[in-house]
Amino acid sequence: MLSFGTSTTIDLETSAPATARWNQITRVAFRFCFVYFGLYVLTTQMLSGLLVIPNWPSWEMPSLEELPPFKTIVTWTAVEVFGITKPLVITGSGSGDKMFNWIAAFCLLVIATAATVGWSVLDRQRANYVTLHKWFRLFLRFAAGSTMLVYGMMKVIPLQMPAPFLVRLVEPFGHFSPMGVLWSSIGASPAYERFAGAAELAAAVCLFIPRLSLAGAVILLLDSIQIFTLNMTYDVPVKLFSFHLILIALVLLAPDARRLLNVFVFDRPAPPSPQQPLFLGLQAQRIGTATQLGFAAYLIASNVVSARTSWFAYGGGAPKPTLYGIWDVDTMTIDGVERAPLVTDYGRWRRVIVQNANSLVFQRMDSTFVFYPAKTDDAARTITLTTLRDQAWKTRLTFDRRDQRTLRLDGDMDGHKIGMSLQRFDHNKLLLLNRGFNWIQEYPFNR
Repeated sequence: MLSFGTSTTIDLETSAPATARWNQITRVAFRFCFVYFGLYVLTTQMLSGLLVIPNWPSWEMPSLEELPPFKTIVTWTAVEVFGITKPLVITGSGSGDKMFNWIAAFCLLVIATAATVGWSVLDRQRANYVTLHKWFRLFLRFAAGSTMLVYGMMKVIPLQMPAPFLVRLVEPFGHFSPMGVLWSSIGASPAYERFAGAAELAAAVCLFIPRLSLAGAVILLLDSIQIFTLNMTYDVPVKLFSFHLILIALVLLAPDARRLLNVFVFDRPAPPSPQQPLFLGLQAQRIGTATQLGFAAYLIASNVVSARTSWFAYGGGAPKPTLYGIWDVDTMTIDGVERAPLVTDYGRWRRVIVQNANSLVFQRMDSTFVFYPAKTDDAARTITLTTLRDQAWKTRLTFDRRDQRTLRLDGDMDGHKIGMSLQRFDHNKLLLLNRGFNWIQEYPFNR
């Protein structure tokens, strides 16, 4: 504390540092980013990442873009501006690149542009937005950090790209979609998936810690570029969302752009960070930092609990059904007549695949698949099959498993009596699963 005379006292810990007037481009850019990215976080899945409630499966944060008034604006724009007459797919898709999402982004651009113009006219005398920027930066840090935390945790505990399903192990590679290739290849290497997840968690943790937030923004940018590239090159429908993560990273890095260029490009010393603390007083700063770290700890713990619960509920840690495995059909009879295993016989099955207790898959002789919802009754030794196409359709098969390797299925299907003798195929003998890791290789092993 410095004292000048008897009437003027300046506290170096609480006085705000002098700030220069922002130029007009900076002020306009901030107004646009504040509106656009603020609304983007609030109306997309990023908001749910900030509101994680562990072990509460009955509650799910709805996306505000799917609710009025924003949904009304988007659907009106689709019809009146773009002339789209067919109903938009809004929920239940799993895709982030739906027509609805692209039109929603267009609406945000229009809203943000209009708001920026109006804000600029009404507040043109403002010198800067230092205080508002501090809080907006905090908001973006935790929005982006919580998003990377969710995706990172689902990779460290391999849930996003699970190990290849049994169907994938016997499906011809040429039948895979580009996204299927990416998912299966990463799922086949859980070590790499965990590494990728750790990189995303590093971005999240650093973004949560005030002094490491610049490093977190850099890692976020690198992670997001990699994610966006994979989405673009493997046709993964999260292109729009991952591109926004890149933009958010750039917004977070913009105030430190000159410092980063000095270090990485111009080989010059970097001046101190222009970022100001949220609060002026030292005690308030400590409380603010502790609050951020406490909320970050809550988000991390919540995601760990949720991911662990999911792992044992439907991930690799879930219990396997009684008939789990790939079963080769040795013999098959239809109405008492044995069908030879000909690739031209569309009605004969080649394999029966049981991945979980809720479904059963038949593979035809031409390597195509038929999926049925199924319910297995181990006590009665029956499997009840249904179909989503016809709610009234139902059939029941009885099974007899004499030992670990042999299985018998009998029942009625589509008015025909069928019977099958099956042998379990040991999928763990497949090269993809048993090759393992090798430090020493005299020759490349690329098959």
